Amino acid sequence: MLLNLSDVFKERDKVLRESVPVELTGFDSRMGKYPLTEKSDLELVISNLEPGRAKVEGKAKLLFQAPCDRCLTDVPVTLELAVERYVVPAENAEQDDEEVDDLSFMEGYCLNTETLLFNEIMENWPAKILCREDCKGICPVCGKNLNDGDCGCDRFVPDPRMAVISDVFNHGKEV
Repeated sequence: MLLNLSDVFKERDKVLRESVPVELTGFDSRMGKYPLTEKSDLELVISNLEPGRAKVEGKAKLLFQAPCDRCLTDVPVTLELAVERYVVPAENAEQDDEEVDDLSFMEGYCLNTETLLFNEIMENWPAKILCREDCKGICPVCGKNLNDGDCGCDRFVPDPRMAVISDVFNHGKEV
């Protein structure tokens, strides 16, 4: 959704409060596709700081389904986003302005709320998703979820540096 901020950029001390419905149905990235199961509206407060500069503050709560990084069981992932960005109209952005954030979500005088939300999800996505802290993962031999119990597979992995010595001992048994 595009939100026109031209009045906020022009009028001194202008404050715009908006409740924007979240149109996202999921989060698609190089990491995977995660369906969005619950969402709140994006509550925004946009304040004029000076002519041509504004502060965007907002919050939203989103609930996704994502696989556990160890056992691949679906896990609910809750993101409580708190947005705080400084913006200028896209055509007024200067490359060396350190106070202005990345403006990929600004289109002229309009704020693209979906792009802003996507950027916030990317920044706040957890580095590791676990179903529980002591998740045992899956068996590398048979693929069974080890949280449900041991599978009995031999998961011994010999040290490859010892392969030459192992060949010496195994060679003697074959003769």
